[in-house]
Amino acid sequence: MKKFNFKIRGNKYDVHLREVEDNIATIEVNGTMYEVEIEQTTPVKKTPKLVRKPIQRKAGEGFISKNESKGYKVKAPLPGNIFKINVSEGDVVKKGDVLLIMEAMKMENNVLAEKEGTVSKVAVAVGDAVLQDAVLIELA
Repeated sequence: MKKFNFKIRGNKYDVHLREVEDNIATIEVNGTMYEVEIEQTTPVKKTPKLVRKPIQRKAGEGFISKNESKGYKVKAPLPGNIFKINVSEGDVVKKGDVLLIMEAMKMENNVLAEKEGTVSKVAVAVGDAVLQDAVLIELA
């Protein structure tokens, strides 16, 4: 129940809103019950409604295609210095072979082959300082 105080032409009115069903409200004005009809008008919105055209996609647009590259790049797992290289160009490696050893955070870390292949390029030399994700070796 909501209470309102109105002053109309100098007269005070105590209005209690009892209930509202659809557009009929039951109110009590200075102790007398009334049923009043509420006129509802739809408010005009000041903000215009944005209407967009449907997107017309070209053939193949919006789809991710997986590029199958023939080569695989072995990247540095963390920043460090190259301590020892166990492979050279043309060597055939299997998954799990130790390709090189790098020193990082005062520890020696083995960099393993994640795929089988042939070493096509050794991009680093012993003593090189590398950053994380730097390409160390390329496999074909």
